[in-house]
This record gives sequence, C-alpha cells and structure tokens, in this order.
Amino acid sequence: MMPRLVQKVSSSRAFARTAPHVIPALDRAVHRLTRGKVLLSAQMLPGVILTARGAKSGLPRRTPLACMPEASGAPQPPEAAPGSWILIGSNFGRDAHPAWTANLLAHPDAEINWKGEDIPVRAELLAGRERAEAWQAALVFWPPYAAYQARVDREIRLFRLVRRDVRC
Repeated sequence: MMPRLVQKVSSSRAFARTAPHVIPALDRAVHRLTRGKVLLSAQMLPGVILTARGAKSGLPRRTPLACMPEASGAPQPPEAAPGSWILIGSNFGRDAHPAWTANLLAHPDAEINWKGEDIPVRAELLAGRERAEAWQAALVFWPPYAAYQARVDREIRLFRLVRRDVRC
C-alpha cells in the first residue's frame, strides 16, 4: 500500500512544484554527512549523485538523481555496481528539461557516486527504438513517469550512463 501512495503523491502537480527544491537539498546534505553512503531519495528509488560539467560554465555540477540500474549481463555479486544506469530527465513533470540533461549533452563524460563509489561514466542520449525500450522499462520501474510525460509537451530525455575506462 505504501508504494502506491508514494507513487500517487509523487505524480501530483503539488509534488512537482515543491520536490525539486526540497529533495535535492536533503539528498546532498545527507550524502555529504554519510560520506556518500546514503541518499534519502534512494529509500524509494535507487539513486546516484551525478557530477557533470556545466553546459555553459564548464564548472562541476553535483545533482542527486533517481536512476534505473541495468544489469551487465554477466553474473555479479549483489553488492557489485550495475553495468549501466538509465537517468530519466522527467524534472518531476515540469515544462523545461532539467539543467543536468543540457550538461550531459554538452559534456557526456561525467562521474556518478553509486552507494559511496565514484564511477567515471559516459552519457548517451537515447533515441529511437533504444529510447522506446528504455522508456517502457522506466514506466514499469516507476509508473509516475507516465503522469510526468502526460503533463509536458517535451519528450522526456533518457540517458544511458556506461562506465568509462580511465587508464592513464
């Protein structure tokens, strides 16, 4: 019962107006206090802290985000990081694309913090069939995304983050 209530509340316009101001601030504070081990919003959905360079400024921007982990295909221990992550630029169903999506379009090499581990990643904007498949998976993963999309005229951006090889 509780997940359905949370989904219903998170689909509301009131939530869309207040959550973008409250949730990221709380997530950043708790993440900093726990040295990267806890994200409050990850109690509902898996989450990462994305560090990407600003599209215009080039400065590092840290953004707590819900994510949809994807399996790598190879068997891994449960504590292992996924093979990739899908980020959904829903912006809680608000009209504009979230700023972090413009940052990834301009600078696709980024870093995420996943459960306290810093992981260099490369972001790819999904399109066509690949986007359609990821979107369907996202709707199963978190049904309120359908309400967010219904409220806006823009197509919600989806990115796949894949580990980057950073050998020197």
